[in-house]
Amino acid sequence: MVALLFSGDAPRPQDSKPGPGPAAAKADVESVEAIVKSLYDVISGAAGQERNWDRFRSLFAPKGKLTAVGQKRTLVMTPEDYVAQSGPYLVKNGFFEREIARRADEFGDLAQVFSTYESKHKAEDEKAFARGINSIQLIKEKDRWWVVSIAWCEENPNRPIPKEYLPK
Repeated sequence: MVALLFSGDAPRPQDSKPGPGPAAAKADVESVEAIVKSLYDVISGAAGQERNWDRFRSLFAPKGKLTAVGQKRTLVMTPEDYVAQSGPYLVKNGFFEREIARRADEFGDLAQVFSTYESKHKAEDEKAFARGINSIQLIKEKDRWWVVSIAWCEENPNRPIPKEYLPK
């Protein structure tokens, strides 16, 4: 399988046509820290506030995926699917998601980030309505980082977040 992946047959971000949105801002994709911060920033906002979906799209590699891992089913989406399915909810209800802990590993131009999050409807809400873990896979090409995939799993009473993924 390794020979196939590096034989030149697999599409690479720089070989693909750009998506419908503008190119990413350099500050959004110059480091693992920057792209993870940008992901949280772009989906967060008050009720009635439109999100910058072109900025969201610019963070993903072509064919990037988002996967919601639920208790009863798993939903795999493209960034466009996410915008269509989640965008109206985020604007209607307000949504602020922030990272509360992180475990990350990097090797060469590959990074894996386990980012523990909490979600609130208003930034000033005292208590989060949800917590979970985002598993974010990133690659670096052409002097920028790309999101290849994000899979997330929300905490529930039967599936609490392990202590090693919570703030120290």
